[in-house]
Amino acid sequence: MRHSDLLVWDNHVCMPIRPDDAWFDRLERHRAGGATCVSVNLGDAEVPLETMLRMAGHFRAAVAARPDRFVLATTVADVRQAKIDGRLAVAFDIEGARALGSDLTLISRFYALGVRWLLIAYNRANLVGSGCHDAHDDGLTAFGRQFLDEMDRVGMVICCSHTGYRTSRDVLERATKPVIFSHSNARALCDHPRNIPDDLIAGCARTGGVVGINGLSVFLGGTDRMVERVADHIDHVVSIAGPAHAGISLDYVYDQQELLDQLSAMRNVWPAGFGYDAGIRFVEPESLPALTDLLLARGYSDHDIRGIMGGNFLRVAEAVWK
Repeated sequence: MRHSDLLVWDNHVCMPIRPDDAWFDRLERHRAGGATCVSVNLGDAEVPLETMLRMAGHFRAAVAARPDRFVLATTVADVRQAKIDGRLAVAFDIEGARALGSDLTLISRFYALGVRWLLIAYNRANLVGSGCHDAHDDGLTAFGRQFLDEMDRVGMVICCSHTGYRTSRDVLERATKPVIFSHSNARALCDHPRNIPDDLIAGCARTGGVVGINGLSVFLGGTDRMVERVADHIDHVVSIAGPAHAGISLDYVYDQQELLDQLSAMRNVWPAGFGYDAGIRFVEPESLPALTDLLLARGYSDHDIRGIMGGNFLRVAEAVWK
C-alpha cells in the first residue's frame, strides 16, 4: 500500500484566529503530506462569538478563492471528490460550547457555515458541562442534554476532547450517534488530564465513534521519536477498541507564536504545571507518510490503515452529517 492511495483525514488543524489570507496557503503543507481532508479550528473557549463568525466567513472566502487546490467539505461526497481531484477538503470545528451561550439556534447557523464537529467543554466548565481541568465535574447539565439533542438533529458531530471525565461519560451514555474524541491521546501511556482513560476509549467505540490521536509532545509523553509515539497511542486505542475506532488529529498549530501568547495569557484555561509552555513540540503534517509506513511496519492490514488514516472519520461523517 502507498500513502498516496489513502484518503487521509486530519481531524484538527489550528490556523491563526485572524483574517490573514497569507496563512491559509500554508495548508499546502497538509496537501504535501498527502492529506485529503482537514478540519480547521474557528476558535476555542476564549474566542468571542463574533470572532468565530468572522473567521468562518474568512475561511470560506479563502477556500472559494482557491478552487484548484481547496474545496469546502460540507458533504461526504465533497471529501471523496477531493481525493479524486487531488484537492484538500476543508471543514471547520469549534473547541467548546462557551461562545454559543444558551442560544441553541447557533448550532444550525454554524453547521450552515461548515462547522462539522463541536466539543463540549474546552478545559473549563460552561453551560453544557465541565472541562478536564475543572476541580469538580458536575456532569452534563440539563441544558447540555438539549444541546446534544440539537447537535444530533442538525447533524453536527459531538466531541468530548478537553471535556471532563464525568461529563464525557454522561455524553457517551446519552449518545444516539457516533461521538468522537477529536484529538485526545491515551492516558495509560501519558498521564495527563487532557488524555483519556481506557473506559472512555471503550465508551467512544460503543457509540461507533473515533479517538483521534494528536501530535503534541505534552500529550504524547515526550519530544523524542514523536511519530512513533503517535503510533504507540494508536496501538493502545486499537488494543482497547479495535482499529475501526482510531484516527488522526495532529492538532498542528501553524502560528505557534500565537499559541505561546495564548498559553501565557490564559492560565485559567491552560493552568500552570501541566506542560503548557514553550517546550511543546508538534508532529508536522509532512510526517503523515512516515506514520503510514510505521503502521505497515507494525503489521496493520491495508484495510485497518485505510480506516485509521481517514476512513474511520469518514464513516462517522456518513453517520452524522446531514
